[in-house]
Amino acid sequence: MKNPDLLAESYDYDLDSKFIADRPIAGRHHSKLLVYNAKTNEVTHSNFMELDQFLTDEHMLVLNQSKVFPCRLLGQKPSGGKVEVFLLSLIHENHVFPAMIRSNGKKRVGDEFEFGELKATIEGRSDEGDFFISFNKKDNELLDFLEKQAEIPIPPYIRDGIADEKDLEDYQTVYANKLGSVAAPTAGLHFTPVVFKTLEKKGIKKSFVTLHVGAGTFKPVTSEHILDHKMHSEFYEIEKSELALINSARKRIAVGTTSLRVLESSYKDGKIEFDSEEGLASTDIFLHPGKEVKSIDGLITNFHLPKSTLIMLVSSILGREKTLELYEIAKQHEYRFFSYGDAMLILR
Repeated sequence: MKNPDLLAESYDYDLDSKFIADRPIAGRHHSKLLVYNAKTNEVTHSNFMELDQFLTDEHMLVLNQSKVFPCRLLGQKPSGGKVEVFLLSLIHENHVFPAMIRSNGKKRVGDEFEFGELKATIEGRSDEGDFFISFNKKDNELLDFLEKQAEIPIPPYIRDGIADEKDLEDYQTVYANKLGSVAAPTAGLHFTPVVFKTLEKKGIKKSFVTLHVGAGTFKPVTSEHILDHKMHSEFYEIEKSELALINSARKRIAVGTTSLRVLESSYKDGKIEFDSEEGLASTDIFLHPGKEVKSIDGLITNFHLPKSTLIMLVSSILGREKTLELYEIAKQHEYRFFSYGDAMLILR
């Protein structure tokens, strides 16, 4: 008999489109907060502004400070046909970047595309079917162009992935600092200076890690057996001063699945380890039931897509059945789901 925890279909659930948030709530810290205490099996319905009421001065929040960059370029081929280039990362090798390309017709090495004064050339193709491209602009000149002309990459399930001016601010945490993500670490979107001030008054500390979120975070698990899923890889780092802070914490609360991926990837013999002198590290860690999560005492997270690696990650902490039960409770209480939706605090 197959283990249901290892079948992708076991993580499916029904969700009416009315539950999918297409904008953040006015005043992002006014989002709802579902609190689940695993020790007492108690569910509490609250508001994100009240986060400090559920934590103590023993807790430290670990937040992902990666910043989303405008990476969706709309342009044309020399023939006049439309083309869309979605840059997957700002990390390059000799100014050659990974990208997804949408256009009619076959795409070959040497093909060129135009985005006004920016020109892109296909240099190669990856094993996964994505492309490697170069530009006629480099470094700060390229970043300046992206900032002015490219679009913020909101997920496809929000307004069909078409961003506007409002998303430039909405789809970014208030503490975003290091440019490099193609998706926001969305659990962090609920935080505001007001929330941080209330937490600080109670002696609840914060620390930062960096994980540059890749487009793979949007991809559902398509294999029947989840262990057959090829997990996407992402780059991360922990600065030396932040590492000391994180290891000084009595209790760690990961803010978002990306922060948890950093902590769990770096956990060794009871503490978090990272050699900052080696620069960025990469992780393709896949957390799911059967994998023990050791690095945290709690998690702040949003409500995730059916059959996604993110709902599987939450299930690695709570168990699959409890996770799906909490999602049903959230629907009954009209919580908003996905990137611009409401939050859940899990206390272990």
